Amino acid sequence: MSASSQTSILLIYTGGTIGMIQNPETGALGNFNFDQLLLQVPEIKQFNLDIFAYAFEPPIDSSDMSPDLWAELVRIIYSNYEKYDGFVILHGTDTMAFTASALSFMLEGLMKPVILTGSQLPIGALRTDGKENLLTAIEIAAAKNDDGTPVVPEVCIFFHEKLMRGNRTTKISAENFDAFESNNYPILAHSGIEIQYYRHFIRPYDPKATLKPHYKMNADIIIFSLFPGIQPTIVKKILKSPDLKGIIFRTFGSGNAPRFSWLTQSLTEATQAGKVIVNITQCSTGSVKMHLYETGCQLLEAGIISGHDSTVEAAITKLMYLIGQELPPESIRAEMKRSIAGEIGVPGKRKKETEEIRKKQEERGSILEKRNT
Repeated sequence: MSASSQTSILLIYTGGTIGMIQNPETGALGNFNFDQLLLQVPEIKQFNLDIFAYAFEPPIDSSDMSPDLWAELVRIIYSNYEKYDGFVILHGTDTMAFTASALSFMLEGLMKPVILTGSQLPIGALRTDGKENLLTAIEIAAAKNDDGTPVVPEVCIFFHEKLMRGNRTTKISAENFDAFESNNYPILAHSGIEIQYYRHFIRPYDPKATLKPHYKMNADIIIFSLFPGIQPTIVKKILKSPDLKGIIFRTFGSGNAPRFSWLTQSLTEATQAGKVIVNITQCSTGSVKMHLYETGCQLLEAGIISGHDSTVEAAITKLMYLIGQELPPESIRAEMKRSIAGEIGVPGKRKKETEEIRKKQEERGSILEKRNT
C-alpha cells in the first residue's frame, strides 16, 4: 500500500476541540484560525501528498451539529469528489458518531475514504492526542492498493489507534483518549508502528459505483427509552403527536418491553397510523431478537421492526435519511431491516474470521490495560 505524489487529500475543518486554544486569562477554550492548526502540525508537510483545506466559518461546536450541516458536508465532498483521492473531516467528538453515520447514508455509492477524527485535548496542548489522530487519518485517507484503488472506500472514524466503520461507532468516554468503540463490529484497522488493515471487514471497492448525494433528512422523530415505572399518559401523548413520523425505541435486553396492555395498544395504534418504530437494545453490545421472549413477541405483533445490532447514532440517522426520501412507511420499514451501508449485521460466512480478530483485539486490550495499571 502506498500513496503517490499525485495523491490529493482535502481536509475539512468543522470545529471541535482539536482546533481550539486556551484563553490565558479565562482558561476557557475557544476556536482559532485553521491556518494556526496547520502551524501546530508541521509534520503534515512531510507527507508526499497534495493536501488542501476547507474550513467552516465560523467553526462550530459539535453540539451544534445539525442535518443542515451534514448536507453542507455532503455538498463539499460531492463538489470536490473528482478532485481528491480522500477526505479527512476534523470534527468535535460529542456528535462525531452521528455525523459519520449520517454521511454513510447520505453519500450513496461512495468509493473514496471519508475519515472523521478529532481529539480530546486541543492540538496545542502538551499531551494532545490530536496530532497522532490527524496524521494517521491523513495517511489512511491516502492509502491505496497496488492497483490504485483506495484501501478504505467508506466513511470511518479514526481515533486513538483504531479505525472504525463510522455507522458502527459510539462515543464511550468524555475523559479517556480511547473515546470511541465499535461494539458490534470489529475495527477496520489498528495503527501501531505500521497500520494493520483487517480487509475482511472493510467494504469492498466497487468500480461501477457512482456517488449519489442526498441532502434531505427528516428529523420528525424521537429516541424513546424504556425504564421501570414509565407512565402511560406521557407515552400516549408522545405516540399520538401528529408531527411524529418515526421512533427509535430503546428496549431492554434482546428487545423486550413490559407487558402492559396500554403500551402494546399505544404502539399498535402508532404503527397503524403510519409511524415507523424501530426496536434497538439499550445494551452496549448485542442485537435485538424479539422472537426469543414473549415480552419481545408482543412488539412484533404491534408492528415494530427490529433494528438488529444498530447503534443509536446509526438507527436515528438512517431513519431520518429514509423518511427524508419521502418513502411510504412500509418501504421505510423494509429498508430499516436491511443493511444499506454496512450499519447492521455481520455476514455468517465471516463469523470465524470475526471471532479470531475480536480475540486478537481483546488480547491487545488486556495487554494495554495491564500496562496502565
